[in-house]
Amino acid sequence: MKTKLFWLSILLIFSSFSTQTHALPVEQLTPGGVALVSLPPIGTAKPRVHYNQIPVTTVQRETHWVALVGIPLNAQSGPHEIVARWGKNGPKSRHSFKVNAKAYPEQRLTIKNKRKVNPNPTDMERIRKEQQRIRQARHSWQSTTPALTLQLPVVGRESSPFGLRRFFNNQARKPHGGLDIAAPTGTPIYAPAAGLVVETGDYFFSGNCIFINHGQGLVTFYAHLHRIDVKPGQMVQTGDKIGEVGATGRVTGPHLHWSVGLNRIWVEPKLFLPTP
Repeated sequence: MKTKLFWLSILLIFSSFSTQTHALPVEQLTPGGVALVSLPPIGTAKPRVHYNQIPVTTVQRETHWVALVGIPLNAQSGPHEIVARWGKNGPKSRHSFKVNAKAYPEQRLTIKNKRKVNPNPTDMERIRKEQQRIRQARHSWQSTTPALTLQLPVVGRESSPFGLRRFFNNQARKPHGGLDIAAPTGTPIYAPAAGLVVETGDYFFSGNCIFINHGQGLVTFYAHLHRIDVKPGQMVQTGDKIGEVGATGRVTGPHLHWSVGLNRIWVEPKLFLPTP
């Protein structure tokens, strides 16, 4: 009996690992979505894929490769193209996918601290310096193959979905590039997958933040934290506590802003969550 239970537990662990390793995100061919582009099995070398000259996450699936392309929220509907090359001087091929239009709803918020909507010159100087660090974190690249199924990093109520066209004090701003999860200050935040912490800091708009690179440009971002429990250069595993929910930066209450990025583009985080 003990032997049967032992092998059953081993089988369950292996099955869980296999599922997490091989699962792909849900394809959604709209602005803010993800395109899954199958590539032909040319040779044995892994192809290098680019979309708008930006490296793309590429994973192997049995006899072929699949490119995971993050579609910008401002992408035009119609055909889009990626370029794949096998080896430094190997064959090159072009592959297209079609983006369909999607209308995201509006969200209008009132921010009491008006400097968080219209920063003064001193604020702008700080913001410009922070944007360089943020850009570097979003553009970071690790050669490791990422886990493509992510766990929700915090338990709470979804307060603002991804993609909303946002207005702060009736002024139009960039669309919402993440998923907001409302929870009390101090609620633990956990790493949704293994990865490398590439940046932390206290930013003007986003408050206390963390960036984690999970491999090949799959980057997750956590904003408005009350507490940060990790440091740049630190490796984290799925389920490790990385911080706590807070209300820092430009907010109307305590919550976690969670973003998921592919090829330097924020995409719908729900596409990476486990499917029923």
